Amino acid sequence: MIPVLVFACGLLAGFGVYAVLSSAPGETALYTANAPEPIGPYSQAVQSGDYLFISGQIGLDPVTGNLSGTAAGEARQAMENLRAVLAEGGLDFSDVVQTRIYLTDLADFNAVNAVYAGYLQEPYPARATVQVAALPKGARVEIEMIASVR
Repeated sequence: MIPVLVFACGLLAGFGVYAVLSSAPGETALYTANAPEPIGPYSQAVQSGDYLFISGQIGLDPVTGNLSGTAAGEARQAMENLRAVLAEGGLDFSDVVQTRIYLTDLADFNAVNAVYAGYLQEPYPARATVQVAALPKGARVEIEMIASVR
């Protein structure tokens, strides 16, 4: 009887350790219907540890699937898409620590920068802005972010 009881206790303890280890923090994908669905094999965002990595957002309207036609309009919609993804993770722009902006024409830098500045406050996140040859769907602007999870 005692060997069976010891075996049963060991088995239960093993399941308990397994449950704790299998629920250890890892990567969690986040999705929201308030931002466009991914147009490829990627997540809107992935939380890993203390950070939320948000995939680049172009200025697609999540309802119509259309771009606005101007760099400023695309930047505004991209920021709204990013706001929606942040909100899904319980965050906002104050939690953003880094951004990357991709432009197909650096001549649009001032227009995009003006829109971007309207969404963020000091201390501003670290940022890079680069010109690229092309973006998905013919977009002019793409913005990605990394946020610190509360």
